[in-house]
Amino acid sequence: MNPLNALDIQIKDYIALIYLDNPPVNAVNTAMLNSLALAMDQLSDDNNVRAIVLTGKGKVFCAGADLKNRSEITANPGGLHQHSRRTREAFHAIRECSKPVISAINGAALGAGLGIVASSDVLIAGHSARLGLPEVDVGLLGGVRHAQRLFGHSRLRRMMLTGMRVTGEELYRLGIVEACVPDEELLAAAMDIARVIAEKSPLSIKLLIQTANAIEDMSLRDGYRYEQDMTAAIAKTEDAQEARAAFLEKRKPVFKGR
Repeated sequence: MNPLNALDIQIKDYIALIYLDNPPVNAVNTAMLNSLALAMDQLSDDNNVRAIVLTGKGKVFCAGADLKNRSEITANPGGLHQHSRRTREAFHAIRECSKPVISAINGAALGAGLGIVASSDVLIAGHSARLGLPEVDVGLLGGVRHAQRLFGHSRLRRMMLTGMRVTGEELYRLGIVEACVPDEELLAAAMDIARVIAEKSPLSIKLLIQTANAIEDMSLRDGYRYEQDMTAAIAKTEDAQEARAAFLEKRKPVFKGR
């Protein structure tokens, strides 16, 4: 069995394009959770990848949890604990991936789909994009803590309590996504950002992500001190020295990832 059978992964020019691939609406089930965690861990160690674009195959990014799969899992002793752990680890695998993850949101990203988006580094929305927490309508709760990384208090409570879906245009107005573009231009917009990232020092990018994740829950003083220490560490790398030399010599840097 293909361990990544819920995903379609294409790698070219240092960019991994990942399609969530569980028709018809890319609902999150056991296979997708396992596939996402494994893919992110593998791509973290792949020197042929410097940036990742994540999107949904078809017209929906991810419609949330597969309720049929969930009911089958939770019918067994320990099943709910296993399912909850898989879900947590899939989100954290995206967040902790050493390569930047750009979510190109095509259509609805609901519940667990919103969790996937919120765990990514950069967000681009198509005109059809919709973020929502519909769990209130099916007697569940989930994704609110991840959504707190994106939305303010009142909007998030409204989403949580009513099932309200936020459009791509509104996501852009709120500053949650980098752009809201026609659906047919979405992937190109995400790939443009990925190409810029792929030209940077892969070691610096890795350390930048590590730093941003580490300081997110720190105090201002502790976080900035950590950032300063990491800046000193990055400055000693060969890539950093090459970047400074290329700047002074007015040429394009050649990075080796060390």
